[in-house]
Amino acid sequence: MSAASCLLTEDRFLCSICLDVFTDPVAIPCGHNFCKTCITQHWDSNVRCQCPNCKKVFNTRPELRVNTLISEMAAQFRQSAQQKASSSSSEQQVSKPGEVPCDVCTGTKLKALKSCLVCLASYCETHLEPHMTRSGLKRHQLIDPVKNLEGRMCTKHDKLLELFCKTDQMCVCMLCTVSDHKTHDVVPLTEEYEVKKAVLGKTEAEIQQMIQKRRLKIQEIKHSVELSDKDADREILDGVQVFTALKESVERSQAELIDTIKKKQRKTKKQAEGFIKELEQEISELKKRSTELEQLSQSEDHLHLLQSFSSLNAAPSTKNWTNISIRPLKYDGMVARAVYQLEETLDKLMKKLFEAELKRVQRYAVDVTLDPDIVHPKPTQSNDRQQVNQGTECRCVLSKQAFTSGRFYFQVHFKKWSDWTLGVARKLTNMKEETILSPSNGYWTVCHKWKMLGTSRYYAPAGPSVHLSLKTKPEKVGVFVDYEEGLVSFYDVDAAALIYSFTGCSFTDKLYPFFSPCPNDGIKIHSPSENCVLQ
Repeated sequence: MSAASCLLTEDRFLCSICLDVFTDPVAIPCGHNFCKTCITQHWDSNVRCQCPNCKKVFNTRPELRVNTLISEMAAQFRQSAQQKASSSSSEQQVSKPGEVPCDVCTGTKLKALKSCLVCLASYCETHLEPHMTRSGLKRHQLIDPVKNLEGRMCTKHDKLLELFCKTDQMCVCMLCTVSDHKTHDVVPLTEEYEVKKAVLGKTEAEIQQMIQKRRLKIQEIKHSVELSDKDADREILDGVQVFTALKESVERSQAELIDTIKKKQRKTKKQAEGFIKELEQEISELKKRSTELEQLSQSEDHLHLLQSFSSLNAAPSTKNWTNISIRPLKYDGMVARAVYQLEETLDKLMKKLFEAELKRVQRYAVDVTLDPDIVHPKPTQSNDRQQVNQGTECRCVLSKQAFTSGRFYFQVHFKKWSDWTLGVARKLTNMKEETILSPSNGYWTVCHKWKMLGTSRYYAPAGPSVHLSLKTKPEKVGVFVDYEEGLVSFYDVDAAALIYSFTGCSFTDKLYPFFSPCPNDGIKIHSPSENCVLQ
């Protein structure tokens, strides 16, 4: 039996998987023991049947049978360990730093088991026994050991703080209720404890709700960042493709220009080389005739000179070079024409880009209704407030809708000869005084002014005004606003072209679509779906 007791060491009865005493221990072929459930679950979650200790692999899953001997020894060890734990728990412990010591112990202070609110003292198990056995002490209120029991006493009356003054929101003793708190609303601590506990529970629930909201906000922000990353990646990819196409187009136009110039140069050079070769051949013939003439003139043979004179005296047949010349080639305008063709190519590419951009911003289209409050003069409003009648002056009108965040888009249809101002504005504080249009005054607009002799001009009052050179006269203008981005963009819808953009704006107030049609023509304001029309 003593030998068996020596074998009852903890490490011999612990499963290496769950690290607890064996339950239904089984032995596998390599000799190692495990709980039946532990080794079964281990093999179920792995592809191969392998010993967790020695890593030996079994081609066939071993059959598991409970080892009765080890099971009985493990049960004996478990019972012995429980008895040992029970006996050790009854032994009193020495008070450690931070723990409440017994106030009665002399010498070595033992750990207090309870504190008495009547005696205002803490007791270990030994010194607590009178409170458990004596009838007079049994009525004392015992609590878990706490420090600073003096803090539970009224400093004025040296009595236990067992009441709560709801009027002054403070703990009081019985004597306080007949003196300073005589007319106050006083309740037992336990009653107020339940009230405050309920309040704390409600506060905790609110805090948990706030935590949950913030966690959801974190998820929302992370989702927004993910979407932003995807948008950024897509925009970078689109940008790379566009600029690669632009680069290739420029390089192609440059190569075509150089090739055209070199072809003309080679043609001229080839022609010149042909002329030179022909001239050199004639010079060779002439030199040959000159040599023959010189030799004949020096001859003293009268008969030979006279016989050869007729054939050599006549000049050899040659080309008349008087009107033949190689003029330097003129390359004037070739670069300009190449740039113009490149510009046409770029215009087509830009049109495609702005068509895509316009479709994107039109997804944020909103319907616009005029507000009855206008600057001057006040025109007659129709019942649905979607019509501005003709007047004698230009009218400045705000929309009924206001925007404080996000993105929105609306379109305005002008007739060809209209004078107009269009954009967004802050709420006007003075509806009678004239105001200079500029972002500093709360206006982000584009204007068109018709002049005499069939001329007109477009400009953006950006402080100072920016003159706009437009290829076409826009009759349908789209306005897109990104409040957080600080962006206001104007589009020629029919031409799918950007007119102007205000960037880097700082919006803090409500923004209203702003319209200022003049009396020489009508104005239509509509969303792309034609749901909202003003005439």
